[in-house]
Amino acid sequence: MARFGLAAALLALTGCVSLGGAKPPESLLTLTPEMSAPAGSALNASQAETIALHEPTVPAEIDVLRVPVKIDSSNLAYLKHAVWVERPAQLFRRVLAETIRVRSEKVVLAGGDPAARGGMQLRGSLTEFGYDASRSAVVVRYDATLLGEDGSVRQQRFEAVEEGVLAEPGPVGAALNRAANEVARQVADWAK
Repeated sequence: MARFGLAAALLALTGCVSLGGAKPPESLLTLTPEMSAPAGSALNASQAETIALHEPTVPAEIDVLRVPVKIDSSNLAYLKHAVWVERPAQLFRRVLAETIRVRSEKVVLAGGDPAARGGMQLRGSLTEFGYDASRSAVVVRYDATLLGEDGSVRQQRFEAVEEGVLAEPGPVGAALNRAANEVARQVADWAK
């Protein structure tokens, strides 16, 4: 009787769960930092020597789990079968945090906790993060603003472009990872 009840419950549950009939993607894209602090490494700093890293703002076409394809100046599509494991702004912030930590040896506060205020505040906008069909290229563009504890403000635009990329999920994902790491290196060196 218990087996019958369990089987009936499972059958009822399958009627409630809908996957939309869509086939799941073969794989999901992610970003990985090219440099990482080794396990056990520690940094000590006063609050004035820390950087609070905020999640970048993004336009609507990037704030999704798909890879935008710029067809021309007024048309946009999404790369077929290319799906991020999570939003690109979150992925990029993690790469940027790890790169700043390794290259500058600064304590980076990147957890999103509003109470964790660093001596410096790094804010920015990820304005390009996708594929440009007219150039067969991936483009990563980040506009950074660094607010110092003394009230100083610095701004700079960083960009990495990798051309000759096939419009397929694997090559585009790998190229975006390399370009994101290149932009993160540029930002880390600038924010020292």
